[in-house]
Amino acid sequence: MKYRQVHLDFHTSEKIEGIGEKFSKAQFQKALQKGCVDSITLFSKCHHGWAYHPSKANEIHPNLDFDLLGEQIEAAHELGVKTPVYLSAGFDEKIARRHPEWIVRMKDDSMLWTKSFLEPGYHKLCINTPYLDYLLEQIKEVCENYEADGIFLDIIGVQPCYCKHCRETMEQEGMDPFKGEEVIALAERVYANYAMRVRETIDRVKPGLPVFHNGGHIRRGRRDLASMNSHLELESLPTGGWGYDHFPLSAAYARTLGVEYLSMTGKFHQSWGEFGGFKHPNALRYEASLSVANGAGVSIGDQLHPSGEMDMATYALIGKAYEELSLEEPWLLGAENIADIGVLSAEAVLEKSSGFIDKIALEEAAKLADIGAARILLEGHYLFNVIDDEEDFSRYSLMILPDIIFLDEELKNKLGQYVEQGGKLLSTGSSGLDRDKTEFQLNFGIRYLGENKFRPDYFRPGFTIQDLETSAFVMYSQGYEIETVSGKELGSRENPYFNRTATSFCSHLHSPSRNEKDGPGMVSGKDGIYISWEVFRDYATTGSLILKRMVQYALDQLLKDKATIRTSLPAQGIVTLAKQKNRYVVHLLYGVPVKRGRNTEVIEDIQPLYEIEVQLNSREKIKRIYLAPEELDLNYTQEKGIVGFKVPKLALHQMIVAEY
Repeated sequence: MKYRQVHLDFHTSEKIEGIGEKFSKAQFQKALQKGCVDSITLFSKCHHGWAYHPSKANEIHPNLDFDLLGEQIEAAHELGVKTPVYLSAGFDEKIARRHPEWIVRMKDDSMLWTKSFLEPGYHKLCINTPYLDYLLEQIKEVCENYEADGIFLDIIGVQPCYCKHCRETMEQEGMDPFKGEEVIALAERVYANYAMRVRETIDRVKPGLPVFHNGGHIRRGRRDLASMNSHLELESLPTGGWGYDHFPLSAAYARTLGVEYLSMTGKFHQSWGEFGGFKHPNALRYEASLSVANGAGVSIGDQLHPSGEMDMATYALIGKAYEELSLEEPWLLGAENIADIGVLSAEAVLEKSSGFIDKIALEEAAKLADIGAARILLEGHYLFNVIDDEEDFSRYSLMILPDIIFLDEELKNKLGQYVEQGGKLLSTGSSGLDRDKTEFQLNFGIRYLGENKFRPDYFRPGFTIQDLETSAFVMYSQGYEIETVSGKELGSRENPYFNRTATSFCSHLHSPSRNEKDGPGMVSGKDGIYISWEVFRDYATTGSLILKRMVQYALDQLLKDKATIRTSLPAQGIVTLAKQKNRYVVHLLYGVPVKRGRNTEVIEDIQPLYEIEVQLNSREKIKRIYLAPEELDLNYTQEKGIVGFKVPKLALHQMIVAEY
């Protein structure tokens, strides 16, 4: 897989004249070279529905008079640059207008994305209609006529639909359109059929050609969906609504699936389709570094001007990130990220929830639980993967069950085997309870009593909190009443005077603690540690310091000397560790996103850090430690398996290599 890719959008209206009239092979090649690009995804068909080459399966853009795709592929291949080809699968606006009966319909007959034809925007098409055959012919044509290095299909996934064709299918098969679970079951079958037919279509022409189906999110717990792709592209534009938290979480799951994967960011200040939008070079450098530190290649989104002329300012910007990356590749190729902790994804486990209604009700809570867990682990500089229940638990010294992991018999037994083999658990909120939420299925030395009727309530730790002195700390999330049976209490729960109502309220937010112990709030038992609040969801929404410190204390108690790496980086810094043949590669990153405008996070200034301490727990005898790609040797010590060294300076991203 290539590390320095560009995704070249070309969604171009038929109302624009002179399509491709300024395309020049020399200028196109100059841009690729300036950007240090080694792969570029080029367009066969855009969201408007037009082809950018002569076509019998589609219609060439009415204002294009030559084979733009063919000339782009030829120009790129002359430089040794790969050229996957893009086809919009979910959007084809010309077809949506000609065949409105093929458009995805919601239960109330409304349309997705754009609600009417009097608004600007696209209308999603259903693949349980004749549109699928139309799309497959386009894919076949590209494979037959062009030296594509892969196929990228966009705006596609499992999509519940109530269009005429889907309603007819449900009626023919005796399904009930009023039952949401049956509508989703049909959507699953429709998507699986689509993916199978795409693969068959490609393989009849070019067996094994890579294909990726982009739905904007790789759903945790759906290995079956992920396996329909040759590789994964994790769409995650930090300024486009995803934020800087999203990619590390997605990558932490993707790297457990055994396939190659890319991050997909953009050169834009905001998001796709932003002509004239540029982020600061330091932001793009940081995003590229964050990607490779998490085991991914990089794809940067751009949009070609209708004239076909590449914007050289864009490729100068991309080149500032990719020139650095090109020097780092020897320490990236074949590297495998190391993790001490496995976060059992709430989103993944929710896929096996006992009921459809449970999934709908808990979906947002599950996402927040995963986000909060990943955020705390990143800020605490722990090495982790986000996993599903198919993962080999024995790979991890410690596992986290965030907030809403209910256990069926199979998961209970697998976790039981894990702890019997020496693994430890951190469980929070209702995690560890049976599906009916009546009793714990794991041994934390506690008994479940029920949800606390007071919210918020308070936690008073029985241990020293870093940065703070002991007090009653407010807990905004739902708390759970427990009693100790054999566990060791690490902190207590305190209730407020009353809940805030119209007839009983105090001050601006909530009433204070009564300063009386009302039960345990955090307990250590045989299988690990239990915290009786949904601390990860709470951290994702409030970011309260005490939540992070509670979790970090528990992790440190459970990991003890099994932590593979520790560092003096501040909370905003990120550390990852990878292994190549006969060497470890440490990645240190430090960039501070700030809000500009209402919801846009940007990185502009790079604040250098100095004399960063790192301790690496290594069984191997280390022979040399140096900075990469500079190959500047560092002094180090190794005593009782702990390798200690200092990084003299970190300015955005630094790799440190420990050879053995």
